[in-house]
Amino acid sequence: MSQSPSSHTSTRRTFVRNVLTGAAGLALTPRLLRATDLANSRINLAQIGCGRMGTSDMTETMQYTDLCRFVAVCDLDSRRANTAHKTLVKHYVSSGQSNIDIKIYEDYREVLARKDIDAVLVCVPDHWHAQVAIEAALAGKHIYVQKPVTYSVAEAIALRKTVQATKIILQTGSQQRSEWPFKSFRPATEAVRNGRLGEVKTVKIGIGLDAPKGRPAKAMPVPKTFNYEKWLGPVEAMEFDEDRVHPQHGIGRPGWITTEKFGLGMITNWGAHHVDQMLWALGLELSGPKTIEAQANFMKNDVWTVHSNYHVEMTMPTGTQVILDDKFENGLLFEGTEGSIFCSRGHERVTASDPNADTGPDRSLRASKSSLLSALPSDAVRWMPSKNHHLNWLESIKANRDPIAPISQSSRALETCAASWISMKLGRKLNWDAAAERFVGDDEANSYLSRKARSDEYDINVILKNAGIA
Repeated sequence: MSQSPSSHTSTRRTFVRNVLTGAAGLALTPRLLRATDLANSRINLAQIGCGRMGTSDMTETMQYTDLCRFVAVCDLDSRRANTAHKTLVKHYVSSGQSNIDIKIYEDYREVLARKDIDAVLVCVPDHWHAQVAIEAALAGKHIYVQKPVTYSVAEAIALRKTVQATKIILQTGSQQRSEWPFKSFRPATEAVRNGRLGEVKTVKIGIGLDAPKGRPAKAMPVPKTFNYEKWLGPVEAMEFDEDRVHPQHGIGRPGWITTEKFGLGMITNWGAHHVDQMLWALGLELSGPKTIEAQANFMKNDVWTVHSNYHVEMTMPTGTQVILDDKFENGLLFEGTEGSIFCSRGHERVTASDPNADTGPDRSLRASKSSLLSALPSDAVRWMPSKNHHLNWLESIKANRDPIAPISQSSRALETCAASWISMKLGRKLNWDAAAERFVGDDEANSYLSRKARSDEYDINVILKNAGIA
């Protein structure tokens, strides 16, 4: 069921004006008092971004029909929006539900302007994460946002501050924190956190490797079904090339992941998952490294522009050395004075593009001796129960509590990954102040913490200032 653009032009204009002039945001605090209402009613959801991960998150969430109901889908590519709409309608019909009314939108601000929508899933490209999520929080919507939680360090700080100010519930798509579908990470990180390895000397992290496309960028006609100009958002104009956006047929791995204007490459793509686990296990989920030294090769004369081969070494406040290298097995190897533990995804995938080189026996969780993974004592540090990542988000909204992957922690994982990318770009050692969330005495490195938006409409600093958030 399509939404008429003309019928909502006034609503959209009002929402945009409110966001840019400060009439939205903190003034919406009464909207958040509906937490009590949500405890006893279904959560109305909207899917913003209907591509590869959007489809995965939507289909995973829609199964909880007693807790939630999708009432809107939104995408700048009408093919994807229509496909998502059909998927939801088919699901609800097969579930025996009636009165199915799911609207289709191109402009996410029209979604945020709807007062009946309680929460949104933000599954847009990385360069859009922060703005859509910040505006959603200012509109009083609870949020599930894909990882990496933002594109830059400055954006991560801005989103965290907005969530804290508006008191909405934000879940980051760091699914390795939950039991489904990955069963190795929680027992491994709990064992490390509880001292089973003694002093943790090193953590070796493999996050996979992107390869060049093998051709230079070339201008292509923009599909009539795709609003490419809007898709660029804060990024300066560039000619459309399907291989640096997303496939026009199907929902395979998108090219923006390997295009540095839109995503920073494997260091934040998979790094956001594994670095998050490293910080969690070491008790540094609200902190970060002290020093970072990285080298990397960047793709040149190619449609893709992110790093390929890489080597990163970090020194943590605990004294642990963390090493990321493209030659390591995908996963995390914790090495301590009392032994070692390795954890990975093994055979499990979230999407078809997940690395899945391990085709033999499941070796996703292994230790140098079995006692390292034996049952923990009753007084041990344990993670929040979370059988399913999307369910945990919905239940957290109902209970008005922090979810398993809150922005307070995912922002730190992003900062660690983005700081590593900055060291890659500069090719030298950097000193990081986790408390200040800046590099120590290094103006050049600090200039990479944010990016200049092409207009005020896309400037998160303007949006936050107008909302009264320092």
